[in-house]
Amino acid sequence: MPTYAYRCRECTTTFEVNRPMTEASTPAACPEGHDDTVKLLTTVALTGRSTPSAAASPAPAAPAGGCCGGGCCG
Repeated sequence: MPTYAYRCRECTTTFEVNRPMTEASTPAACPEGHDDTVKLLTTVALTGRSTPSAAASPAPAAPAGGCCGGGCCG
């Protein structure tokens, strides 16, 4: 379930609410009970390490050399 961040305009408290995406635009009251809140724009940071697959491997380097990469000289 996604987490949405909000800030209260009255007490400036920042808080998070877990709710379904279908309720993303539903207003949320702050923990202090104020109703004047605004949803904050948040970003997702993906961290970690994965094993590269064959599809993600870089293409082999083209042969180098000569005036046009080695194709016309020879």
